[in-house]
Amino acid sequence: MQTPRTDGGSDEGYLEYALRNLRHPISAIAGGVAGMAVMSVLLLLLEVETREQIGVFDAVARFAGQPGNIFVGFVLFVLAGGIAWPLLFLALEDYIPTSPDPATRGAVFAVVLWVPFVVLGRGDIGGALLVIYAIFTLISHLAYGFVLGAVYGRLTGTTRSRFEETPSVESSR
Repeated sequence: MQTPRTDGGSDEGYLEYALRNLRHPISAIAGGVAGMAVMSVLLLLLEVETREQIGVFDAVARFAGQPGNIFVGFVLFVLAGGIAWPLLFLALEDYIPTSPDPATRGAVFAVVLWVPFVVLGRGDIGGALLVIYAIFTLISHLAYGFVLGAVYGRLTGTTRSRFEETPSVESSR
């Protein structure tokens, strides 16, 4: 049995309103999943380059205060990268001081996430390995943020196509 609406609106209008408001969180989560896929490839390269001395999921577990618990590290990586950080990005996007491009805002957002990760997740890594760790994790966080913002912007329509922005040759004469 369907409850009648008391606000005088039609159910179709309500459904459209609800779906329109869900588009932004769903787009942010889609961007987070895509960004996490790119970040995973880059972090896999880090593991290969360091002959698995870093332990990416262990670093995430150390970041969360659970050193040595790789399962917790993996679960947190998936939940944070796919849900928590994208929704936080959605909430803070308007306050990130950069260009109006969501991809640029996403990259700045990811650098803010990188700082505590590189400090708390490094464990007992030192020397040249620490430099490699810092550089690879910064690049992977930048890529994550850029893809998060780019996918989010494209799905919500806040990023225009390059073809729409490019003025024609004849109009510039």
